[in-house]
Amino acid sequence: MTRTATVNYHVHKSYRQAFELDAGGIAGNLICPELLATSVVLADNRTTTSSVSFACDAVEIMPLETQVRDFAGDSWEPIYDAELKAMLQNRLGAREVVVFDHTVRVDDPEAIRKPARNVHSDYSKDGAEQRLVDLLGAEAATEWAQGHFAFVNVWRPIEHPINSAPLGFVRPSSIDPSDWILLDLIYPDRTGQIMGLVGNPKHEWIYQSKMTPNEVAVFNIYDNQGRASVAHSALDMVEDPNINTVRKSIESRTLVRY
Repeated sequence: MTRTATVNYHVHKSYRQAFELDAGGIAGNLICPELLATSVVLADNRTTTSSVSFACDAVEIMPLETQVRDFAGDSWEPIYDAELKAMLQNRLGAREVVVFDHTVRVDDPEAIRKPARNVHSDYSKDGAEQRLVDLLGAEAATEWAQGHFAFVNVWRPIEHPINSAPLGFVRPSSIDPSDWILLDLIYPDRTGQIMGLVGNPKHEWIYQSKMTPNEVAVFNIYDNQGRASVAHSALDMVEDPNINTVRKSIESRTLVRY
């Protein structure tokens, strides 16, 4: 089954572009570079015969129940971290997992963290290497860099099945290397670097319809031994116009050592 949605691609420029988060010291205030709204065709991972897998596409959508019933506060974090570590060790063969960031996103104009509506991947090579040092310190980062490490994102709906703004992914095999551009990510206290994706009609988009809170999308965002970085974005679409639940999700960034 195929559907259509609108995504916001990045645009090639002659200069380095940037996102500024919490601009002017205001939480949630975002200044972003030029984006190009584009209609894309989606394959539904729930019904397609060529579903994505982490081994082939660096992204996989799978069942994963959680004991966490409320992601408010922070008392849930040790429970959820342990669940994610066990899953990544089991499914990806990771021998060490560091869960270092959780972001709850709500598709509401008043929310501080809204769904990311630009086609991107979370780290460039330089950004990933700097983040490794930030997380582990220079000495441990050097040790990890001598082996195989990666940053992996785990994304889950919370409270309700996703009816609007689901998360979509581009099959890495459909991306030309020239489609990627470097983007600075400017925070009040640090500067990172991510990858933005420019539009290409050859891109193959896939999503999973009506994802539930007992399903997760696991996708690679940097791998030091060459596994593809997965371009992704919230999709502007509605599954059922008769349902008006607000899209809520939690994404967890992890550092894994194979």
